[in-house]
Amino acid sequence: MRSDQMKKGMERAPHRSLLKALSYTDEELRRPIIGIANSVNDVIPGHKHLREVADAVKAGVMIAGGTPMEFGTIGLCDGIAMGHKGMKYSLPSREIIADSLEIMGTAYPFDGLVCVCDCDKIVPGMMMAMLRLNIPAILVSGGPMMAGCTNKKKVDLITVFEGVGAFAAKKITEKELKQLENDACPGAGSCAGMFTANSMNCLSEALGLSLPGNGTVPAVMAKRLRLAKHSGMKIMELLARDIKPRDIATQKAFENAITVEMALGSSTNTVLHLPAIANEAGIKLDLGLFNEISARTPNLCRISPAGENHMQDLDAAGGVSAVMSELNKKKLLHPGLMTATARSVKENIHDAVNLDPEVIRPVEEPYSPDGGLSILFGNLATDGAVVKKSAVAGSMLTHEGPARVFDSEEDAMKAIMDGNIKKGDVVVIRYEGPKGGPGMREMLGPTAAIAGEGLDVDVALITDGRFSGGTRGAAIGHISPEAQEGGVIGIVEEGDKIRIDIPNKSLELLLDEGTIEARKEQWKRPDYKIKEGYLSRYAKQVTSASTGAVFEK
Repeated sequence: MRSDQMKKGMERAPHRSLLKALSYTDEELRRPIIGIANSVNDVIPGHKHLREVADAVKAGVMIAGGTPMEFGTIGLCDGIAMGHKGMKYSLPSREIIADSLEIMGTAYPFDGLVCVCDCDKIVPGMMMAMLRLNIPAILVSGGPMMAGCTNKKKVDLITVFEGVGAFAAKKITEKELKQLENDACPGAGSCAGMFTANSMNCLSEALGLSLPGNGTVPAVMAKRLRLAKHSGMKIMELLARDIKPRDIATQKAFENAITVEMALGSSTNTVLHLPAIANEAGIKLDLGLFNEISARTPNLCRISPAGENHMQDLDAAGGVSAVMSELNKKKLLHPGLMTATARSVKENIHDAVNLDPEVIRPVEEPYSPDGGLSILFGNLATDGAVVKKSAVAGSMLTHEGPARVFDSEEDAMKAIMDGNIKKGDVVVIRYEGPKGGPGMREMLGPTAAIAGEGLDVDVALITDGRFSGGTRGAAIGHISPEAQEGGVIGIVEEGDKIRIDIPNKSLELLLDEGTIEARKEQWKRPDYKIKEGYLSRYAKQVTSASTGAVFEK
């Protein structure tokens, strides 16, 4: 066993003595040691309850004859970090989480690993570590939050963000905004829509790195704890059969994940995280592959913010397994791949049934014949940009308008809240990319304010930063190259015309090449905004959004 490195032989007597100080017995130390990476804390609603989830995992490990050893890692809530300096740390925290698991999984040579997490950057960070360490491992999420209810209508966190814009536009009162604030987030779990956390938990199923149900079973259900127990038991089977993450998360498995991503209409952030996870296994996911798979994959779900349904509705309809079963009817998946169940994809979805065709459209009757995300290219994004097409109003799929240029999120937000953005405008927010931000902040505040004011069917927003999974409207992010690296977005001027053509995957600054080159010659690279601490180091090491914003090799 791998753990013998720290527990077996006479020379390891000091090590065993320290472990016995933790109350482990000789009997427990003879068993396989399973590391339980738990990101529980009191500052994220999706993580508040993870102590109970981890305890269920540990019970499952012990039932199956293993010894669990729990340790912690950091995690931050994007919603609480939104709109201030804290958001600059969100994406960079992904690398620290992956590094911390690598450190713990090497300093303590566990025989297997169970990753207990729930939100935003924590889920992909842990999957990156699973592939990097490549010991038998499984991901267990805390599950999605239930939707709230105001005036008999389902609401969620994004309703509150959009309520801020509605209040600024005098469409709702302060009392009504307060009511939304009180009702939208009723308890533990990752926010209730197809936002980044739930998108990545669903894609962990599609990749095969978690058990069916991991992405959709609500946090408050006993079924969530039973799933955690089964995951604890299953890690012992993966260990016995020597099934490792890289045996599961192959090139074809990532193709399955992208296919499910397109069917679900997942968060645009998944286009950052899937390449970063694949990178740990030496797999390169070119952005063109996302468009290639999107072209043949029907969009079957419109979960908030793209529609009125929430994660609890998707779970009741059969969850990710039912979505995959629909896709498999048209042979859009690789069904023979191994998964964390120690069974194939085909075996996992064999009994899956679509229980609600209003939530999961039959594959013959999709919302659209192509996927929910699109990668755009053009002179404004030669290396690509991403949009959640399924959350864009039909009238905004093509749009041409004047640029309203801002060099930070704060400046753009002030203009929106002051009523200075008009119908037809294309809001440009730059120097918010991985290097320029640094940290590539989410722009949920500006997009939600635009939607709250009722302008999401008239105004587009483009940025080298990124968006929350809760963003809706013609919001195009991840523009690469970013402004800090000399991308064309950095030379856009107020009033320049920009053309967006989502059906044809195009994003163009309507200037002739000579004018663009002349402006480039005049452009001077600004100094990094932050010159000390982790973000200073991050800005110098991080790569483009088009490559997953991973560190340079």
